[in-house]
Amino acid sequence: MTRVIVADDQALVREGIRTLLEVAGIEVVAEAEDGAQAVAVIEEHAPEVALMDLRMPRHDGIWALEQLREQGTAVPVLVLTTFDDDQLVLRALRAGARGYLLKDVTIARLAHAVGVLADGGTLMSPSVTDSLLRALRDGTAEREVQEAPLQALTVREIEVLRLVAEGCSNREIAEVLHLAEGTVKNHLSVILQKTGSRDRTSAVLRALREGLLG
Repeated sequence: MTRVIVADDQALVREGIRTLLEVAGIEVVAEAEDGAQAVAVIEEHAPEVALMDLRMPRHDGIWALEQLREQGTAVPVLVLTTFDDDQLVLRALRAGARGYLLKDVTIARLAHAVGVLADGGTLMSPSVTDSLLRALRDGTAEREVQEAPLQALTVREIEVLRLVAEGCSNREIAEVLHLAEGTVKNHLSVILQKTGSRDRTSAVLRALREGLLG
């Protein structure tokens, strides 16, 4: 049973998410009503995935993501929010979010997303991906400061990165491309180096910005 925490400032929303996740066989080990509490319960319970709203009082979800990154906490964070603002999406992803879903998602989709992140994957809802692509295409999305020159990716590396963008875990990428999981990990290491990225999400953002994923 996958262990998660839920951070949202509305008690009714937290209770609803808890009930739905437990029906899907996912254990909610703790709840938080703002970013500071979220960081605290993540440190205490070490969940496999953290579900986090962005707009919370006092310390919001972006603050929590930045704190977790500074502390080196490796728990993957799935942003679950009602907002699909382009810049908010980018801020969350750059702060370390591994997934981004809107709250109108179905329980099946939410449970799937939790599983993807627990397995090391990334995932964004189609509407968020479309919004992000539009922002990148229109030039409204800010670039990373002092971005390193992009080294050419091979066809196979682009295939791997495209599957990462679709939310596939290393195991799923290996199955789709008929590769060993270790080979996928090697490809990802090279991709991070070539794109000058600190993680999978940053690599996907760079590839989208450069127009490599279509």
